[in-house]
Amino acid sequence: MVQKFHSVYYCAIVVSFGAFILGLDAALISGTIKFVSAEFSLSDMQIGTMVSAPGLAVLFALMFTGYICNRIGRKKTLIGISFVYIFSAIASTFAPNYETLVIARFIGGLAFTSLSVAAMYIGEIAPPALRGRLVAMVQISIVVGFSAAYFINYGMLQLSQSTTQWVIDLGLTTHTWRWMLAIEILPAIIWFSLLFTIPKSPRWLVLRGHVDEAKEVLHAFGKGPKVDEELIQIQESLVGIDENASFSRSFKYLFEKRVRMAVIIAFVFGVVQQVTGINAILFYAPTVFEQLGVGTDAAFLNAVIVGFTGMIFTVLGILLIDKVGRRPLAVWGLAWVTISLFICYYGFSQATYSLSAEFVAQLSSQHQIQGLDALIGQVFQSDFEFKAAVIQVLGEGTFRQFEGDILQSAGTIPVAIIMVGIISFIMAFHMTIGPVLWVLFSEIFPTHVRGIAIPTFAFISSMVSYFVQQFFPWLLTNLGASQIFLFYAISGLIGYILMYKIMPETKNKTIEEIELMFNKGAA
Repeated sequence: MVQKFHSVYYCAIVVSFGAFILGLDAALISGTIKFVSAEFSLSDMQIGTMVSAPGLAVLFALMFTGYICNRIGRKKTLIGISFVYIFSAIASTFAPNYETLVIARFIGGLAFTSLSVAAMYIGEIAPPALRGRLVAMVQISIVVGFSAAYFINYGMLQLSQSTTQWVIDLGLTTHTWRWMLAIEILPAIIWFSLLFTIPKSPRWLVLRGHVDEAKEVLHAFGKGPKVDEELIQIQESLVGIDENASFSRSFKYLFEKRVRMAVIIAFVFGVVQQVTGINAILFYAPTVFEQLGVGTDAAFLNAVIVGFTGMIFTVLGILLIDKVGRRPLAVWGLAWVTISLFICYYGFSQATYSLSAEFVAQLSSQHQIQGLDALIGQVFQSDFEFKAAVIQVLGEGTFRQFEGDILQSAGTIPVAIIMVGIISFIMAFHMTIGPVLWVLFSEIFPTHVRGIAIPTFAFISSMVSYFVQQFFPWLLTNLGASQIFLFYAISGLIGYILMYKIMPETKNKTIEEIELMFNKGAA
């Protein structure tokens, strides 16, 4: 028997809480980079590996997530994912060396599939009129997780500079990065517990032949007289489908003519959303802001501002997505994103760098750093040329240790222009293409391919995200910020053109009605 559940809203909140944990995981690591790099003497590529390890792991996990979801169900899959989060958070906190930390984060990345499974589950339980805002809760949960992590990182940074006895006793001054990562453990345990209170997906139950149980779940959600009609629609969409199909057979469904348009849209949007560089900014927020020459403390504080801005505009996006529609938010959101990235490119391209004799003398006397005298008075037209010259003199490890101070002293940077571009980009992404992606993934695929399709295109999106995260530190050192943002901007422009041509409107339509719409277009 199916018990009386709280509501569709309750289930959506519980399931999307996993995205909050993902946001915590991703942003907490951004605050540890300086500390871990100093403790383990990491190179650019090692930093990239540490940050992007979950992004690599999720690529492997997504290959099998869809099949597992179809076999054991969305609910049981989420419970397993939540346990992986708990294990990874504990292992990361107590990692004795760099290699162990990377392995622990890699294991945690297997749980990043929580995004695609959450979008799948919510899309299957939500009524058409509410699907947009309910699925978009996944995005707001990520952003709240990012915001909480940035705030925690900033607070931990301030505590690490304190001489208060209890701070010293707890090891906050000597194990700052471990305390940052430990924060994730408690919410992961809470999520694991809450997942036992939600029902199985009614569409998955029909797929597995448990029609009576699916009917009970729909009644528990308050579907009333529409239950029988919805069950008929679901059953008709599954005619000729083998619910026990193998992984390879299930994957072949993606090449059917009736899902072709959905596949094209998901592929293009999945790539474009990530190639604009959102995870370079979110996963490396303090590092990005240090390039503005504002210093380490201000860089962490600016990361808090980014998180807060993203949270506000994600809420706005959720309020608009079922009113304005998916197409306007996606298409014009990409235009806004592109303009913002071009502003960032222009700002960084105007920056110059030059070391003063006073600063070099101060650094030499306070930290016994020698060799920078030869660079005094030289003017560098790009950050990567300046960094290359300093690294050649100091070595990469010493430069990393004092990077914030050096850039703060040497840079003549139009900070206001770049900040406008970055904040505008954060506003645009979180209000438009951020939440729209998961809403589209949750609704454009028919029931018989959803278990395979959503993880597959989440895999493609995650693969792009992985490369962005892995190579960002290296690109920042070897190409410079201006060229990175130029590439992101051009990618956004190409994405805008493509999505303008192919993006449909899907609001207020059931999953089965969207399938019929695509079939008519393909006929």
